[in-house]
Amino acid sequence: MEGYKNTGLDKIAKSYDKAIDLGRQGIDPYENLPDYIKNNPNYLIYKDMQENETLSDSGRKEIVEFLNPQQDMKCIDLGCCLNLMFRGYKEWESIYYGVDISPKTIELLKQFIEKNCLQIGALHCGSMHNTPFDDSFFDIGTCIGSLEYFRKEFVGQVLCEIYRIMKSKGKFVLDIPNAGSPEFEITALIEEYLGRPDEFDMTVSEFESMLSFGFEISKKEVVGPMIQYFLICKK
Repeated sequence: MEGYKNTGLDKIAKSYDKAIDLGRQGIDPYENLPDYIKNNPNYLIYKDMQENETLSDSGRKEIVEFLNPQQDMKCIDLGCCLNLMFRGYKEWESIYYGVDISPKTIELLKQFIEKNCLQIGALHCGSMHNTPFDDSFFDIGTCIGSLEYFRKEFVGQVLCEIYRIMKSKGKFVLDIPNAGSPEFEITALIEEYLGRPDEFDMTVSEFESMLSFGFEISKKEVVGPMIQYFLICKK
């Protein structure tokens, strides 16, 4: 993690590594939150989002419908977390490639793949702003629940990397915080408590201006604390 200290990636990796360790012990880090969070007036909003599954979700049917995964497609999942295990990605017909900064997340995914005899493309432990894949390699992709941890400069690097590895007219879904909303304020408070504070420092218009160099916005939707963008690569 030495090379990641200036971007905060080391902090994020350690936080998710800890979450994997707790999960192996049967402990949910989102349970037993401290009183200052539970007493926050927006906490009930968070509980409602949990119960109704309206937190930003990488497994939404709208994502699958837009990407339309097919057998001859390569799919990149940046900041993949455990989407392959819990968000239905293992059911997609496309060839799965995952990137995550947490070594223990990648280790757990490899164990899951081996146990379930799954065929995938590859898993890579590293940063999503500098991946090992060839130019114009992927047909479809996602980056859900990841960009909120980073500031403008790093987000720009990630978008350039997405543009580099996506094919012409490739489809991609990503999300950013719905900053200022009570839904995001409470989730940001919880994420900070878990050791991975949200650093996103752009307005929606600034982000969309940054997108415009290489992506067409097909549609966007507010999903819980986040705004999901459905993009087409303009190569």
